[in-house]
Amino acid sequence: MPPRKTPPAKADPELDLIRSLADILNATGLSEIELDRKGIKLRVARTINAVAATHAVPVQHNLAPTAPASGPAEPGKVAGADHPGTVKSPMVGTVYRAATPGQPPLVDVGSEVKEGQTLLIIEAMKTMNQIPAPRAGRVTHVFVDNGHPVEYGEPLVVIE
Repeated sequence: MPPRKTPPAKADPELDLIRSLADILNATGLSEIELDRKGIKLRVARTINAVAATHAVPVQHNLAPTAPASGPAEPGKVAGADHPGTVKSPMVGTVYRAATPGQPPLVDVGSEVKEGQTLLIIEAMKTMNQIPAPRAGRVTHVFVDNGHPVEYGEPLVVIE
């Protein structure tokens, strides 16, 4: 007995529409899409299983601690970090010394700054936060490197 042939399935416009919406979800990475056409509401959604990937980013500062005249510096401390003119990070994030990639730093050692002038930018939660100078003066030390992570309270620059 020869194998039985199945008649071709009739095209179902609603099913075709659902498939095309599902294809859009997959292509764009969206989690749901809704369509309201001619009084018919159609919502297609998918569950996304998120897996959090964590990795440690080593912090490397190209700073050599300077010893005070009275003796060697305390371990783990960089001279000037406790200076009264030290500007500390108000948040956790990634520090950028220039307004846009490829441009010179906003400030550098020796730069004269005015109160409120942007010293650097910290990106936190996809938001660029300008860090203003709390007072006018001259930048005597920069503690951070471009593109490196910073912690809350970490010294950024010293203004004298």
